[in-house]
Amino acid sequence: MSYSQNGSKTYLFGIVLVAVIGGLLFGYDTAVISGAEGGLQMFFRSATDFTYTDFLHGITSSSALLGCVIGSAISGLFAGKLGRKKSLFIAGFCFFLSAAGSYYPEFPFFITSIDSSTPTLGLLIAFNFYRVLGGIGVGMASALCPMYIAEVAPADKRGTLVSWNQFAIIFGQLVVYFVNFIIMKGHHNPISTLINNVDPTWYQTLGWRVMFVTECVPAGLFTLLILLVPETPRYLAMSGQDDKAIKVLSKINGESKAAEILAQIKETVSEKKEKLFTYGWVCIFVGIMLSVFQQVVGINAVLYYAPRIFSSMGMENPMVQTVLMGIVNIAFTCVAIFTVEKFGRKPLLFWGSVGMGVGALGVAINSVAGGLPPAFAVVSIMIYSASFMFSWGPICWVLISEIFPNTIRGGAVAIAVAFQWVFNFLVSSTFVPMYNMKLGAMGDSFGHAFTYGLYALFCIIAAIFVAKMVPETKGKTLEDMTKLWKNKKK
Repeated sequence: MSYSQNGSKTYLFGIVLVAVIGGLLFGYDTAVISGAEGGLQMFFRSATDFTYTDFLHGITSSSALLGCVIGSAISGLFAGKLGRKKSLFIAGFCFFLSAAGSYYPEFPFFITSIDSSTPTLGLLIAFNFYRVLGGIGVGMASALCPMYIAEVAPADKRGTLVSWNQFAIIFGQLVVYFVNFIIMKGHHNPISTLINNVDPTWYQTLGWRVMFVTECVPAGLFTLLILLVPETPRYLAMSGQDDKAIKVLSKINGESKAAEILAQIKETVSEKKEKLFTYGWVCIFVGIMLSVFQQVVGINAVLYYAPRIFSSMGMENPMVQTVLMGIVNIAFTCVAIFTVEKFGRKPLLFWGSVGMGVGALGVAINSVAGGLPPAFAVVSIMIYSASFMFSWGPICWVLISEIFPNTIRGGAVAIAVAFQWVFNFLVSSTFVPMYNMKLGAMGDSFGHAFTYGLYALFCIIAAIFVAKMVPETKGKTLEDMTKLWKNKKK
């Protein structure tokens, strides 16, 4: 069979498009809680066999992140043993079961109608089980989707195509913000603490459930479509399936280029399956710290609790500002997509860190300086969020998917992404207690200023880390990473 000398861009676009649906599910699943958590809190607060405290609510709202840690940690094992494609199918199945189970956590142990369902400690555990299951899917997808795209993409398109995965994550968040907004239409403000005009009975019994079950649609679509894409040529080559690898490479790159790429892959693969620290501790450390800094700058606390934050700033309908923030996030993710191959990875990360620091500092100043208009805080949040979206959001995933040598990529990516979810959980679960801290006459202002001042400090440290330790990978093949880290180890 002969293929185009330049390969098929349509074929490449098609398989990448399927993979990025996994990114959309990542964003959808992690952000759906922003609209549902108020009703969820109302539901379990009415329990009689235990007291549903703010601490328990913080754990419940963040429980999916525990699954993310598990999913990302096992992704390397699954990717190595089953391949990237089968592992993504398993992730999609977890998404689907989680969405259905979060809607009806009474199944299979507490079967009853939703209207007559009684909140109990057992039901809370069942709900968290389903959220953790979805988190396992998110954790696997967060590691495997960028890895899949990076392993099928040509070197000169890899940064852009992996960045599309971040676009899909942010788009998934925007979609669920709109979905939640539409579900709540006619029910006004969905925040439990500002429940003035909402039908509390509807929101408490059914509203939050409907938000979760909507994820079944994209989850089912992804699970079916992933069966139609090929396994990555690099995994096929590492598994001794050279004939299949050359077919996929030829469709993407053309026959002559495919042979050259396969030879490069075989050269690195033939070295052996190497130990994690074969290329030195710095290689692994950089990957881990990219993940850590992506979280400790605090962005996910904003994404998960956006309605609460905007309501605390005096916004009458915080869902409107939440949707607006989602639109801004999409726009600035596109900035990264169209500039990552032109400007490189390091400049975007560095200046994004600076922009985030400015935005976070603006929010902190607004909290302690009286008389500033609410728009000042909103604009500061937008600057903070937009700066993340053209830098740490997509570029972190690009770098994690490409900086590790072929022979350790699966395990190294799994470790790096596991650290990401550990710190995501730490940041998300500590945000509400920190944000609500009070000190003397400052009251809530102290907690608001402290939280964003801390995030601003981490942004500055992140900029220094990027400048000093992160290598530029623009234009390099995945096989070049082997040479880069070998030379750094010398």
